[in-house]
Amino acid sequence: MVTVPREARVKRSLPPPLQDLFIGTGNNIGMNLGIVQRTATALVGAGVFALGAWSQSTSSAPSVRIRIEGSHRILESNGLPDHPTGDFPNPGNPNRIAARSHRFRIPVDPTPAQGDARGVLFGVAVNGIPFDPGTAELWNGDFRWHYEALSGMLARGNRLGVDRNRAHVQPDGTYHYHGIPTGLVEKLGADTRMVQVGWAADGYPIYSNLGPTDPSNPRSPLKRLRSGWRLRSGERQGTDGPGGTFDGSFQQDYEFVAGLGDLDAFNGRSGPTPEFPKGTYYYVLTDTFPFVPRQLKGVPDATFRKGPPPSGGPGVGGGAPPARGAMAANAKSVYILRGDELIEFDPETRAVRNRTRLPSPDRP
Repeated sequence: MVTVPREARVKRSLPPPLQDLFIGTGNNIGMNLGIVQRTATALVGAGVFALGAWSQSTSSAPSVRIRIEGSHRILESNGLPDHPTGDFPNPGNPNRIAARSHRFRIPVDPTPAQGDARGVLFGVAVNGIPFDPGTAELWNGDFRWHYEALSGMLARGNRLGVDRNRAHVQPDGTYHYHGIPTGLVEKLGADTRMVQVGWAADGYPIYSNLGPTDPSNPRSPLKRLRSGWRLRSGERQGTDGPGGTFDGSFQQDYEFVAGLGDLDAFNGRSGPTPEFPKGTYYYVLTDTFPFVPRQLKGVPDATFRKGPPPSGGPGVGGGAPPARGAMAANAKSVYILRGDELIEFDPETRAVRNRTRLPSPDRP
């Protein structure tokens, strides 16, 4: 039996099949077992995360269409990946993949100018899934200090619930990549040849990390291209920041060193490619920071600009949401309803603490 200290009954107007529930302010969450159905609804309680069903399913098939209209490529998709994904929701991400209506205008002839990728999606993959390397998780609510998704504190223990495609899901259901999309790379055969995997917001192509050793000679041996960014040494300075040792938790923890890798500060280079035999500037996704480039070489199209974040964030209700995957500061447990089994996880280690078999809702 699941116990609830100092429990308070909360009535909410939630979509069926979940209508009522008990929310505990202590270490556990209690549910009115008579009305809990086999499908789950994600919600945030007082001091706990209540997550939805473990398995991912969608009712639509992936759809993407690319065409040329005047000076732009038009990419339209429903935002559903065309390769296997991890399970969403999961202990680090309470959101479910949903079909979205994406429409991006990609300049055919990019305009060189040191663009700023702040406030815009970096680009979109050829399968219609956005590249969005940043996070909404902040140190102490300070917008100068965004946590990194694939390195540092949040990467330890996979607190953002990232799958093997280095992707996860926004509260609105948007599946998006933070790094090299393994499933797409495998599908395109980019593990054995140089392959374009997407388009940046400024119109330059994006490639996976396999490219010619000599950028001017496409026939030269292929290699894994390396970023020129590295982790700083020492401690973060100042009294108005997170302090501590540079460990990759923040973008500021890295510095670019010219000549250290194969790519420039934009994580790109110029040369001929299979799709552009006469040569072009192109971005490269890398195994290490920045994973997906953080700055644009050219001017981004306005269709890549991000809208305001959802008011409720993950879970339900308004106000500032708790950090996705990092859990609310007072979270004591994570609960997932898998079929008719309620599973309790430790929010830090993700270890299973307890399993409770729920009675069927059609039995008294």
